[in-house]
Amino acid sequence: MRSRGAVHGIVQGVGFRPFIYQLARRHQLAGYVVNTPQGVDLEVEGAPPEIDRFFQAMRAEHPPLAHISSVERTDGLPLRGESRFDIHESRSGDVRSALISPDVCVCEDCLRELHDPGDRRYRYPFINCTNCGPRYTIIQDIPYDRPMTTMSRFTMCPACLAEYENPEDRRFHAQPNACPQCGPRLSLHDEKGARIPCPDPLAETVNRLQRGDILAVKGLGGFHLAVDAANPEAVARLRRRKHREEKPFAVMVRDLDTARALAYVDEKEAEALCSIQRPIVLLEKRADHGLSPEVAPRNRFFGIMLPYTPLHDLLLREGGFRALVMTSGNLSEEPITIDNRDAFEHLSGVADDFLVHDREIHLRSDDSIVRVVDGTPRQCRRSRGYVPVPIFLPESWAPLPPVLAVGAELKNTICLTKENRAFLSQHVGDMENLETLDFFHLTVTHLERILQIEPDVVACDLHPDYLSSRYARERNGLSTVVVQHHHAHIVSVLAENGVRGPVIGLAMDGTGLGQDGTIWGGEALVADLTSFQRAAHLQQARLPGGDAAARHPWRMALSFLYRTYGEGLFDLPIPFVRDLDPGEAQVVLRLVEKGIHSPLTSSCGRLFDAVSALCGVCRENRYEGQAPAELEMAQDLDENGRYGWEIEHKDGMRVLHTDPLIRELVQDLVRGVPPAVASRRFHNTLALLLTAVCVSLREETGLCEVALSGGTFQNATLLSRLSSELDSEGFTVYTHALVPTNDGGISLGQAVCAAARCTEFPGGSGS
Repeated sequence: MRSRGAVHGIVQGVGFRPFIYQLARRHQLAGYVVNTPQGVDLEVEGAPPEIDRFFQAMRAEHPPLAHISSVERTDGLPLRGESRFDIHESRSGDVRSALISPDVCVCEDCLRELHDPGDRRYRYPFINCTNCGPRYTIIQDIPYDRPMTTMSRFTMCPACLAEYENPEDRRFHAQPNACPQCGPRLSLHDEKGARIPCPDPLAETVNRLQRGDILAVKGLGGFHLAVDAANPEAVARLRRRKHREEKPFAVMVRDLDTARALAYVDEKEAEALCSIQRPIVLLEKRADHGLSPEVAPRNRFFGIMLPYTPLHDLLLREGGFRALVMTSGNLSEEPITIDNRDAFEHLSGVADDFLVHDREIHLRSDDSIVRVVDGTPRQCRRSRGYVPVPIFLPESWAPLPPVLAVGAELKNTICLTKENRAFLSQHVGDMENLETLDFFHLTVTHLERILQIEPDVVACDLHPDYLSSRYARERNGLSTVVVQHHHAHIVSVLAENGVRGPVIGLAMDGTGLGQDGTIWGGEALVADLTSFQRAAHLQQARLPGGDAAARHPWRMALSFLYRTYGEGLFDLPIPFVRDLDPGEAQVVLRLVEKGIHSPLTSSCGRLFDAVSALCGVCRENRYEGQAPAELEMAQDLDENGRYGWEIEHKDGMRVLHTDPLIRELVQDLVRGVPPAVASRRFHNTLALLLTAVCVSLREETGLCEVALSGGTFQNATLLSRLSSELDSEGFTVYTHALVPTNDGGISLGQAVCAAARCTEFPGGSGS
């Protein structure tokens, strides 16, 4: 019997052909395997039972970095009477659909060699094999062969070349393969970029970290700024130099046991920490963690990751550190630095020393961030380790037209669609400066090239002044599809879950331009992939000073108090009012009264800001989302109380009035109720209010499915409590896990919405 298999997915550059070679030999099959532009083709000839076992084992035992999306099997081919199995040269072609592996952590086999004094790669910081190491960040073009990567400048020595050419070696066709004789090397530099003569840059780096220096360390997707996390003076100095007053720093620890000594780690969190993607995982601190309080001030959580490169592993093991701060090597709001010269120039005022290497990073990729909620790891920032693995959409939706979606202004990502796959880019960042805009342009052109996608359509946000929206309008030759911000949020969660709708969509976030010209952010939509109706929204409030109100939550608290009490707010006997600066407060109130530079907003994020400030938890946002995050962390988890609300039906719209909530919250504060209790009651109230509006909309529409999206649902308490309440009311609830619920997932919604509109995608429930 002879059979053919066409295998699609991530099956190139991951050791798939040698795996097939060895699998065929194990089952005594003849034939061949070959890379094609679409994936991997193979033919096997032998006993029918062995061929069946071969195909079963291919799916069950594939290499760790491989992802098989589909296998097309054809039996009954003419026999050829072959006696051997071969690996053929790759086939070229016009259309490429094979997928590219992301960067992944160093594997256990390489780690054993790294720490073996008898191995020729002992302590070599760039050890890798087919099962691990850099991929996406070193690819310059396709096909994924060494000449098309930043390893092209390094010529393999005879020993490395022999491994590379041996199909039975785990370094067969490992494009970054190298050793100390022929590969990249480390060098240590001072604050001015001058090379520091030393026989062992790694050992000297460890010494300098131990004495409290700040090191800029070149990693896989960019530079980190590293200090000993147990050294309070070093961490405080890093905060001052980086102008990062309170935002938590991520830390890297040697192993899972160390993570458990610093924080509480459940089974799912441990799986996320130890996964090949090695994301930062948000974990609740232990009281006796022993790290500097400056690592994550006013925060109950650490962001912890395990080493993902050989260099990281060596630094932690040889330094004996409890943890190293590993924060992005950049200045505020700029993209992470990837180039040695740029690092010397831009980070010279922050780092004392620079540990660099001569393997170029072609495309930056920040560390990914994950939080486990209700037993599900959920992406907060999807970047290194996950990109460019696509989001697989239902086969019944294919073929989608090729669409480029350019995302939102904050937490920008871009997305490209092809067939039934949506390719979300790595985290680009906040589109507020030239450096990020340049990175945005590079990301678009790079992904279009390596994925060989030529978009017909470009999708963007409704806001005309977003830099991404301007790019869309100026992209020559492409028609533009505009997708309202909150509709894109809901479509993103529908796409991730393979659902067309219609559904009740709860889109809760900080800001997004609405179709009526006001700022939305607390919306209930009736939506499917192509269209929506605004069915309900939170009661509007004034946003005094526009964006300034998001930076200063006390302004929002004042706006909500004025909406509820008028000038009588100054008579309220609560700490928030007593602590107001009378002059500042009057200036802000004049803006609110006259509607000057104070647009109306239904934002749920600004409601969180107001409550946080009223409770005395956070009056100033030193980083985005600080006030809501600290309000969540301030809760008394045993409290079951709630506040009031009203749902007004007005001209076919439901307005969710929060004045009763504010009044009862103030009454609690007058009585001296602790902020922790007030915070919990607020969270309970919001979950119950949103459930009530869904029940009301179900009575009108008959819809029993609810989709939750928007940055507010990064709040684990709200997500968990609301999901539970909706479930108890008989709703099916769709949430995010694979892509961020914040604006990092917006581009997926834009892309799928635009693709569906262009193909007149049918509505209706189901996938």
